[in-house]
Amino acid sequence: MNVATKAYVSDNELIDGYRNGNYADFETLLARHQAKVYGYIFSVVKDKNVADDIFQDTFLKVVQTINSGMYKDENKFIHWVMRISHNLIVDHFRRVSKLPTVNKNDFLLENLRVLDDNVEKVVIKNQTRQDIRKLIKKLPDEQRRVVILRHYGKYEFKDIAEKTGVSINTALGRMRYAIINLRRLARNSNVMLEI
Repeated sequence: MNVATKAYVSDNELIDGYRNGNYADFETLLARHQAKVYGYIFSVVKDKNVADDIFQDTFLKVVQTINSGMYKDENKFIHWVMRISHNLIVDHFRRVSKLPTVNKNDFLLENLRVLDDNVEKVVIKNQTRQDIRKLIKKLPDEQRRVVILRHYGKYEFKDIAEKTGVSINTALGRMRYAIINLRRLARNSNVMLEI
């Protein structure tokens, strides 16, 4: 089926094709809806990195639900995807609101500490963070999700296991393999990591 023909195929037909092993159908489905979903997420969170993470988590949930056979064809695919993204946005803001608040004096002290760091250290830290994000994006989906939940979301492993629908041992194993893969990817990319 060519791209022009796929433009007239319903979401449910694409989902059925994906379930039957045609991964290109999922790519068509993603391409069809990504602008709307990402636009909504970004308009709410107003941060590209957060929006990227939530968008990725949204479609990870979509894939997991379809693969598990839990998705019900009700001709409301995009509404379902938007609801998933909305729930993930709410989860994000709940986590952010639990972060400790900073009073003005702490802010001043933090700024003084930053001034103490020399410019080179700051540049290296920022570059390392960017490199790590790029490496994380190369991990298999299950490992990437555990790393994001653990490192960026600060979730405990029991919460990660619950959120991803696996045992704690599986979540720990995925983290272990993620670290091994990150080290390998870093070596291959000549990135210095402290993991």
